[in-house]
Amino acid sequence: MSTHAKRERLLLADLLEAAGPDAPTLCDGWLARDLAAHVVVRERRPDAAGGTVVPLLRNRLDRVQGEYLSKPYEELIQLIRTGPPRMSPYGIKQVDEAANTVEFYVHAEDVRRAQPDWSPRELDSVFANTLWSRLEKTARLTGRKSPVGLVLRRPDGQTAVAHRGTPVVTVTGEPGELVLFAFGRQGAADVRLDGDKDAVARLQEAKLGI
Repeated sequence: MSTHAKRERLLLADLLEAAGPDAPTLCDGWLARDLAAHVVVRERRPDAAGGTVVPLLRNRLDRVQGEYLSKPYEELIQLIRTGPPRMSPYGIKQVDEAANTVEFYVHAEDVRRAQPDWSPRELDSVFANTLWSRLEKTARLTGRKSPVGLVLRRPDGQTAVAHRGTPVVTVTGEPGELVLFAFGRQGAADVRLDGDKDAVARLQEAKLGI
């Protein structure tokens, strides 16, 4: 049975393949090849992937990332499609769903929205609610570096407080757009920002995300 994470994985692979290795992405300084290598290393080299959050592992991560960058782009795409190795915790359906649904959705949009002819993607209500549920659980983490109070709001009024403080900026949008905003893609997210003008400007430039 297909899951959200599996669907987003295959979509990400398709988008990376269609864009080509030298296509831009929304990830600062990364081309499609860099993003593909990141996804593969994250799943297949946990000994190095921790370098994204643990400074002591940064050199190892850079070395391993470089090794994967040297592989043929088509091989990286196939490794993404194939999924995690057999003994990886990501091979467990529940872990895959919890860890990869948002990860792959965001990275798919990183590829899609960096292209000049991109078009919005309509999300079905089940997937939108899944993204909102994940966002509710991680809002405080993604918003911890916000320089202002930050409230995320769906059009139906459901809210999640990402950061307490004043002045407060309320960001309103569909779940998928709010996820992109909260994960540091403020400039690419289709949202409305309400609050003090200076606070809005500071939030737009903040380093949000995990």
